[in-house]
This record gives sequence, C-alpha cells and structure tokens, in this order.
Amino acid sequence: MISNSTIDKIFSTARIEEVIGEFVSLKKSGSNYKGLSPFTEEKTPSFFVSPSKQIFKCFSSGVGGNVVKFLMELEHMTYPEALRFLAEKYNIEIEEEGTTPEEDAERSERESLYIVTKFAEDFFIEKLHSEEGIAVGLSYFKERGFSTETIEKFKLGYSPDLWDAFLKEALEKGYKEEYLIKTGLIKESSNGKKYDGYKGRVIFPIHNLSGRPIGFGGRTLKTDKKVPKYINSPESEIYDKSNVLYGLYQAKGEVIKQDNCLLVEGYTDVTSLAQSGITNVVSSSGTSLTQGQIRLISRYTKNITILYDGDAAGIKASFRGIDLILEEGLNVKIVLFPEGEDPDSYSKKLGSEELKTFIEENAKDFIVFKSGVLLKDTKGDPIKKSGIIHDIVNSISFIPDHITRSLYIKECSNILDIPEKALIGELNKLRKNRLDKKIREKERGASTPPLPDNVPLPTDENETQNQFFEDVKELAAFDFEFQERDIVRLLLNYGQDTIVVEIENEETGEQEEVETILANYIISEILSDELVFKNPAYQQIFDEYVDLFASEKEISQQHFINHTNELISKMTVDLLSFPYDLHEWEKKNIFVTTEKDKLVKAGKGAIYSLKTKHIQKLIAELQEQIKSAYEKGEDFYQFQGKQVKLENIKRELSKEQGITILR
Repeated sequence: MISNSTIDKIFSTARIEEVIGEFVSLKKSGSNYKGLSPFTEEKTPSFFVSPSKQIFKCFSSGVGGNVVKFLMELEHMTYPEALRFLAEKYNIEIEEEGTTPEEDAERSERESLYIVTKFAEDFFIEKLHSEEGIAVGLSYFKERGFSTETIEKFKLGYSPDLWDAFLKEALEKGYKEEYLIKTGLIKESSNGKKYDGYKGRVIFPIHNLSGRPIGFGGRTLKTDKKVPKYINSPESEIYDKSNVLYGLYQAKGEVIKQDNCLLVEGYTDVTSLAQSGITNVVSSSGTSLTQGQIRLISRYTKNITILYDGDAAGIKASFRGIDLILEEGLNVKIVLFPEGEDPDSYSKKLGSEELKTFIEENAKDFIVFKSGVLLKDTKGDPIKKSGIIHDIVNSISFIPDHITRSLYIKECSNILDIPEKALIGELNKLRKNRLDKKIREKERGASTPPLPDNVPLPTDENETQNQFFEDVKELAAFDFEFQERDIVRLLLNYGQDTIVVEIENEETGEQEEVETILANYIISEILSDELVFKNPAYQQIFDEYVDLFASEKEISQQHFINHTNELISKMTVDLLSFPYDLHEWEKKNIFVTTEKDKLVKAGKGAIYSLKTKHIQKLIAELQEQIKSAYEKGEDFYQFQGKQVKLENIKRELSKEQGITILR
C-alpha cells in the first residue's frame, strides 16, 4: 500500500495540465485550458482543465475530478495504478506500507491481465539479448536498420523458438495459466497441449496511451508460407483493437507539436519512419481503420496524412476509412509512394530530410487523390465516370462542416468539369437520405418497450463506500438542494476571500464596518441558527470545512478535490466553477462585474435563501398540525401564533433579498 506521505507528494507535484496534455490536445483559454472530450464523441470542445484548481471537468459527459480521477476514467487504471503512473512520471520514490493478504488477493482480472502482459514484455526484451535472440531477433532488427535507441523506444523483443520457453518461466513465476491463455501468450492445441503463442517471432508490443503494454504483434522470421506472417493478441479486457493505434503512445507528443498525424499500415512502417526521424506516425496494425481509432487521433490533431504503398486494390479498399475520417470532421491528405515501395522500404532509400520533403511535397488533398485514382479506370466511359462522381460526392457528404463541404464541391466541380449545381443536388440528396435513415433508426429504437419497473438498474460495485451517503440518491425529493448547494459552492470557491460586513457595536449600538472572510460569515450564520443540511454529503463538506477552520489549519480546495470519498470529490469538482475568462474584455478597458466582486451580496443571498426554505418547511409543518388539530376538535390557536411569527420572519428575510411577498 502506498503511504499517505507519498500520496500527498504525488498530488502536490503532479501538474494536471501536463498529464492530461499527453492524452488530449489542450489549448489555452484564459486561465484554463480546453480541448475535445476524450470521453464523448464531440466536435466542439467542452473539456476544461484548471491548473490553479488542479481539476478537469468534461461538460459533455459530466466526468470531472483530479489528475488521478482522469487516469482512472480514461485509462481504466485502479487508484494505486494511477498513483504509481504519476510517481514514475515525476520521479517520486514510493514508500510502501504493509498490506494484508486480503488486500493482495483483491487484484481484479483486468489488473491481472496488465501484470501478465507486462511480464511478457519484459521476458521478450530479455530474450532479444540472449544468445539465440541476438543471432535471430536482434540481427533481423539490425538488418532493417533499427538502432538500439529505436529498439528500446518501442520495446521490441523476441520469443525463443521453443514450444514452452515462456510458458515454463511464467508458471515458475506464479502467473496463472488462465490469464496467459486470455492474452494469447499461451495457446492450446486440439489435444489440450499448451504452447507458446509467439514462438520464434520478433515482438512488437502494443501500448495504451499511458504506456502500459496491452498486447503484442509477432512477426515470423521463417519463409514457410503456411505460417502466418503476423499474429496479434486476441481482444481482451485490456486490449480492444478497434480503439488502439500502434505507436500512438510514442508519437502523441510529436503529433500535437506538428498538428498532424501520419497513418501507416504496419508495425515496421512505424518503426522505420521513426528511425528516419519521422516520429508523428501511427499504425492501425493491418486492420481496417475504425471510428474509435480516428477519435483517438482527433484528441491530438485535426489533420491526418495517410501513407499508401502502390497497391491499387488496397488503396480502393481503404476509401471507406477516408469517409470515416471526414465524418469525424478531420482533414485528410494522402501520400502515394512509388510503385513497389512502402513507407518501410522507401524510408531506407531516402535520408531523413529527403523523406520528410517527399511526404510534404506529395501530400494530396483527398478529393484530388481519390478522383485521380478512380478516373484512371473510366477510359472515357460516361457511365463509369458518373459512378465515380457519385462516389466522390458521397465522400464530401460525410463532412459535417457546411463551409468545408461547399469548398470541396467547388473543387470537385473544377476537377471533374461538372456544374456545381448538379453536384450540390446530389450532395443534398445523399445527406437527406442519410438523415432519414438515422431518423428511422431512432424511431425504431424509441419503439423498443421499456424494462419492467421491477428490473433493478445496474449498480457500480465501487459505489458502496458509506451507507451514510445512500440517502443522496433520493436528493431529488428535497426542496433544499439548490440552497445547500449554493452555500457549499460559495465556501469552496470564495471561503477564504476577504469581505466587509456591517455589525452592531455592542457598546454604542451603532453599525460599523468590519473586515472578515466569507467563510467566517457563512459558518457563523449557519451555526447560530443551528441549521442542518438535508443532503448528508453537503453536511460532511460543511462539517469538515468548519473543523479545518476551527483548528486554524490551511483550508485548500485540494483537501476536498482529493477526498478519499469519491462522492465528496465529485461534488467538489462540480461546485468549483470554470467561469468565463474576461481577460480579453479587460484588455479593452471593459470591466465586467463578477460574482467575486459582490461576495457580500452573494453570501447574504445564499444564507437568507436557505433560512427562508427552513422557515417555509416549518410553516408547512405547522399548517399540517393546525389541520390535524381542527379535524380532531382540539385547540389549534397555539399553532397559529407560531405560524404568524414565522410568517413575519419570512417577510423580513424576503425584504433583505429584495423579494416582495404578496400575502
């Protein structure tokens, strides 16, 4: 178990904007940063990061929290895994505290798969430098021109050409056969015999965005055509190939820097280009490009350049991938290598600078490229040309931005010598058909009968922290939610800010101005009237704030952001606002009043509103008592007297808030 002192050091050292910047392309927005949400399919940024508060908030998904929460949500890390990731990133030595056997036994299947995959990666790296590995695996990499630096960067390895070399070592180290099979590291023959899945192959580890190995690609070095050239890890809890790109972990920083991602087909294409100094390159690992992979790239850049070899059939088959890229609102260009060449082979013929120049000079816009490829097959046949025009306009129809579509239609008109009006008509027809199809699908989905009322909703197994907080699920029934939320929000955002209030001098009886902090005013008002929050989570935040205040300890937002109770942490992030930045207006000497400029008014308004709610509740209870007493023929005048007093107090509070009561 990681010690509390280490956890504190990790939180105080880690910079949330640095960590998230490795996963999402962030742009400065006043004092904050913003980018496209990594959690939803959005095209307008609603994902914000606050360096001052050390929190993030995704307004499209509702997810928010500190840097550890981000890693847990995006990379599906456990809490300890996220802490260890940050400790490694910031070179923080981890102090361990004793763990119980029960805690050690609580490793989930997902964690077990990560652990066994990491063991395999280390095994393959070690065997690459064994006698057999040097003679077979390392010599292959060297023949391809890979330097030691490139081999280490991509953690390339080798699996011995033995049936059970890995299996034996893994079992000796205590790894369960069950997880070895699930990850494809071990396979089972028809007669039940277990053997190494990657025997005699060079290994290309596949990493997730945080650098953890999640799968492998293995290339055979044999010439036997019956043996598959490549084998890849099966899908598992940690490896979903449709949402993974080989090399993205190594390339993401350079992709952001260059604002462009080069997309190739295979593992060696990535490593060869990286060896040549082109490091903003990723691969779909030989599979058709998926929407999930495109969205991964869109976190870092809006520009994709696809590098193709001269295989015409392969190029045409990939056009569907181009349409997917366009549909996601990304810009796409294509580079075609000379016949018989691919990124791997051509990178060896040209020097680093020559290769970069070739890519820059030969990158064609998708419409120029696609029309050039398809028109070769028409040979003057008008029917074939008509089909190609439909195909190209269909691609343009996927582009979500109207202006971009218009520009491409104009270019298409020039290239194909077709009137814009005709192309626009075809475009509108295609988009209408697609929209109608979506509407029909939505209607079919809406007609699906709902689940019976007695079917319980799925629950999160992690949401069993405290029975104390179970009541929070029923908050919708409370009338106090808004008022209590506003009090806690003011405390968390502005509690330590100085305000000036008027109080009565006990000796002179006159009003005088006194300087204090907002927290002092709010806490005094709440405690003096013995008000209790209906929402137990808000009550805990308030109680902890009061305890810190009374003990004169430093009250920081981080105390609540990094709270051990996930509900408290989430509520805190939700309450710490991301206000619109007004710096651009201020540069023009236009100063806009903010809530912070009127803290006394905001604080009093929140307190009076909460007190008014409590009085309304008391009045409602008295009215029920009066009704009950009347029906029973009992004396109810005592209740009416109390009600009149409460109505007067309510009227005074309303005056303070500037509210007119009509009755």
